[in-house]
Amino acid sequence: MTPDQVKLVQESFAKVAPIADQAAEIFYDRLFEVAPAVRSLFHGDMAEQRQRLMATLAVVVNGLSNLASVLPAASALAKRHVGYGVKPEHYSVVGEALLWTLARGLGPQWTSEVAAAWTTAYATLSGYMIAEAYPQAAE
Repeated sequence: MTPDQVKLVQESFAKVAPIADQAAEIFYDRLFEVAPAVRSLFHGDMAEQRQRLMATLAVVVNGLSNLASVLPAASALAKRHVGYGVKPEHYSVVGEALLWTLARGLGPQWTSEVAAAWTTAYATLSGYMIAEAYPQAAE
């Protein structure tokens, strides 16, 4: 990611952060709409899940300036998700739901540059996480 892309992701996320719970609710609604089968992977309190999602996003977004600082946590998260039943193909649908949510949350501030920056950020992190959690898939 370029420094400009990192800045775009961080600045746009700062605009979504004040509506974090609403954004997370929109995200999960969208995720379950486009991939109803993944709903069974979620157990427990969805309010708590929404908070964890937004907290994790905040850590990752803030760490993009020093990507190496978030990679160990991303690796651990990816490996935990295997135990929840997450498969490599789920990452693309999560990415689509995330970008869709951000586009709704940012409205006219969701420009092609912001979309490209988020797409690059998600592709970078999800690709790394898939390689960490499913090394056989990366071969």
